[in-house]
Amino acid sequence: QVQLVESGGGLVQAGGSLRLSCAASGRTSSTYAMAWFRQAPGEEREFVAAISSSTYYADSVKGRSTISRDNAENTVWLQMNGLKPEDTAVYYCAAAPFLDGRYYYRKAQYAYWGQGTQITVSS
Repeated sequence: QVQLVESGGGLVQAGGSLRLSCAASGRTSSTYAMAWFRQAPGEEREFVAAISSSTYYADSVKGRSTISRDNAENTVWLQMNGLKPEDTAVYYCAAAPFLDGRYYYRKAQYAYWGQGTQITVSS
């Protein structure tokens, strides 16, 4: 099993920045791919960014977000800049022991999930 714990969420004004962290523990050999998803109230959980041997981004965050990881620390980060009110959501960290690069955006690719951290962007 893999445990994922997110941190770094909060309230920020539009145009501001936040850096989310996700620490993995347990069977970290099963974290070949790690990703961030988000879910706004009343909406489906949607893909934000992923990292394996490549990085992937949703169009909605591309150019203003960066996903990175430190395998030695079993940690992945999501740096988000130029935040918009529509970025308001609960952000979830996810991990997978392998990843089909064609389907990096699919929730079903990821076996492990954190509890989420809230980002609220005020206008």
